[in-house]
Amino acid sequence: MNTLRLSSRKGIRMLVSAILLMASASVHAYTVYVSSEKDNTITVVDGDTLELKRTVDVGARPRGIALSKDNKVLYVCTSDADHIEVLDLDTLKVIHTLPSGPDPELLVLGPEGRYIYAANEDDNMVTVIDVEKRSKVAEILVGVEPEGMGVSPDGKWLVNTSETTNMAHFINLENLQVEYNVLVDQRPRVAQFTPDGSQVWVSSEIGGTVSVIDVASKQIIRKIGFAIPGIRSEAIQPVGIRMSEDGSRAFVALGPAARVAVVDSGTLEVEKYLLVGQRVWNLDLSPNGKRMFTTNGVSNDMSVIDLERLKVIKSIPVGQLPWGVVVRP
Repeated sequence: MNTLRLSSRKGIRMLVSAILLMASASVHAYTVYVSSEKDNTITVVDGDTLELKRTVDVGARPRGIALSKDNKVLYVCTSDADHIEVLDLDTLKVIHTLPSGPDPELLVLGPEGRYIYAANEDDNMVTVIDVEKRSKVAEILVGVEPEGMGVSPDGKWLVNTSETTNMAHFINLENLQVEYNVLVDQRPRVAQFTPDGSQVWVSSEIGGTVSVIDVASKQIIRKIGFAIPGIRSEAIQPVGIRMSEDGSRAFVALGPAARVAVVDSGTLEVEKYLLVGQRVWNLDLSPNGKRMFTTNGVSNDMSVIDLERLKVIKSIPVGQLPWGVVVRP
């Protein structure tokens, strides 16, 4: 009888442990979404197993993508369709569209989750969209060929970059007016705020630098340059930028150089270069901060980086000309 009782207790403990393990796995499960501008798809990848789950057809030339605040839908800039598509992430079906203005390329969601700010490359403006009313709120004139879009954590500033004007435009989100213009190097691509909102980092693709701008003074603190042995300087083209959650590191995609630069945010020095796929464009982090995912436009794949070891651990084939990437917790 005692043996049976002990066996029963052991079985219960094993069952409880299994249930807790499954619950833990469920909590940490996440999904990666990649937009591919040539074949008009969103590729869905399991972030834990790194297995391809599904490919979803969307509108023409999907580029910039962003999650809603509740993580229920994905906003997709379908550039050649001249609108933003709203993809329900439970059904993986487009449920409606939003008026974005012509040729939306990159978008960012405000901290409140209600307004989308989209760069309209062909019309030199930023469009403000109310996602609840599904309507256009305003059009803000900026420089020539706007692309990069970054919102400060406090929701005060929107920074847009204009590729041809070579400027970072500081837009006051209370009055939707451009209040400051900061000249950066040639062809600025991405604007990324630090987690504390004190700085905004702007990548310049042709200039080959990242300008670190002090938000309070609107002055450039430092221009970070990159040098990779055996790679021509003109092939080192900074584009996507992603900060670690604690702000201690920045990761910069270097385009045709097929490298991601790991930058110490305190010293503003490059720690290491990681070899990824060809024409690395954008990047995003896993919810636990242990992995990074990059889109590689020429090799048509996504690289997976182990951030604890700073090592690329896998390449996953996705659609043609992968552009944007976001991770859903």
